[in-house]
Amino acid sequence: MVTIVVNNPKEITRKKERIEEKLNAKINLKGNLLEINSNPLEEFEAQRLVDALNLGFSADKALKVLDEETMFIKINIKDYANTKNLEVVRARLIGTHGKTKKTIEEITKCDISIHENEVGIIGSAEIAENALTAVTNIIKGTKQANAYRYLEKIKTQRKIKNWKQRIK
Repeated sequence: MVTIVVNNPKEITRKKERIEEKLNAKINLKGNLLEINSNPLEEFEAQRLVDALNLGFSADKALKVLDEETMFIKINIKDYANTKNLEVVRARLIGTHGKTKKTIEEITKCDISIHENEVGIIGSAEIAENALTAVTNIIKGTKQANAYRYLEKIKTQRKIKNWKQRIK
């Protein structure tokens, strides 16, 4: 049995049955403490799920981390920022009215959440790595347009590769 601190217990309460089904485990929520009674693998998966929930992902998006083909990446903005003013860095990542975050999500088909000084990315393994590169470049100071251009280039290369494989 493992106990994990949860930031948003309401989200777990709403989707408790679905979470238990996906984890194949019995969960018990006491305030902000989540107890999981299962084997070590499910407990590890539950920790990843709770990490995603604590970053601000909805339960439906966080449950994607349990899929074998889905990658969950969590980074600390401080590790990549060239400045001490993290508000500016977060603002650059989010963009005006959320445009930067939304654009990266649309190009990569990944889910991105920015919570305090952490960024979470949920998506297929290959694409999540590209989204991570774009996010870290923006944190380091690259213009958003250059990050979009990079992602579009990768997306085009992937389409060409898939097209060539279909022809063979």
